[in-house]
Amino acid sequence: MTFTFADDGTVPNNARLPFLLYPGVFDLSGQSDPESAIERTFHANRWGDSWRDGVFSYLHYHSMIHEVLGIARGRAKVRFGGDNGEEIDLNPGDVAVLPAGTGHHGLWVSADLVAVGAYPQAGRYDLCRGSPAERDRALETIPRVPLPDTDPVLGKDGPLPRLWHA
Repeated sequence: MTFTFADDGTVPNNARLPFLLYPGVFDLSGQSDPESAIERTFHANRWGDSWRDGVFSYLHYHSMIHEVLGIARGRAKVRFGGDNGEEIDLNPGDVAVLPAGTGHHGLWVSADLVAVGAYPQAGRYDLCRGSPAERDRALETIPRVPLPDTDPVLGKDGPLPRLWHA
């Protein structure tokens, strides 16, 4: 599934690159360590600097790097695209790929939620919370964020290279 989110005046989002959602792309049934299974796939496809945590409960975005979120355990309702975006229920095995600038925040998370996040090789992590000064800088940096060569889940043959490099 793909979504494109417009600039809402606070969160720039990314009008050029679609947000990608892969519901149930990982079959985690019977996995004793689903976090490692997701990390191995992300790393094999050259998305690294991974982390394990929840989803921040406040609206934020990254203006200098793209991000992938894989749900290893638990459930969450996350709004992507800022206050006017889409509320999406995430379950174990779901993956969301956020182009730089995509607003996101956890509206509700289960107590056992573990998300695995990672980033492509090029770019630099930052955390923006929607101030006017951040937004002005983000409008300049987002178009310059390097495009990854691979999809974090499906590699070179996945939809990300085709959709984002078009």
